[in-house]
Amino acid sequence: MINPWVILGFVLALAGVYGYGHHTGYAERDKEMQAEIARLNEESRSKEQQMTNQVNAKAYELRKAQNEISKKQSDINALADAGKLQLPTSSCVQTSADAGASTGDRDEARAKLERETIKALVAIVADGDKNTTQLNACIDTYNQVKEKINGKR
Repeated sequence: MINPWVILGFVLALAGVYGYGHHTGYAERDKEMQAEIARLNEESRSKEQQMTNQVNAKAYELRKAQNEISKKQSDINALADAGKLQLPTSSCVQTSADAGASTGDRDEARAKLERETIKALVAIVADGDKNTTQLNACIDTYNQVKEKINGKR
């Protein structure tokens, strides 16, 4: 007959081997998971750096485009100040026969008003150009980041 103490020792030995293997397996799995997490973190940092570089490049392009628009606006304003730009006048306007000669003050006021009007129109157009450029840059940046995050290269 088998001694019950031998059976108990055998069962305890099996439980010990199982416990040791279980503990060792979890420790190895933890190490593998930590290595995988570190790899994924490094990959994320790399992607983040690439996306940051793309966003910075787009921001630089946007600043450059907006500076060109501002330069063009100031060039047109300089032309308006010099009197080289004028608003078209309608050909249907006629003066009455008894109208006196225009005074210099009236012509100067009219020219000043025309220059201010031209500058205001140029400012509106420049603002529109800047906003359109900014919107397009934003859309391009969004699409690039979206493609990068979704894995399309």
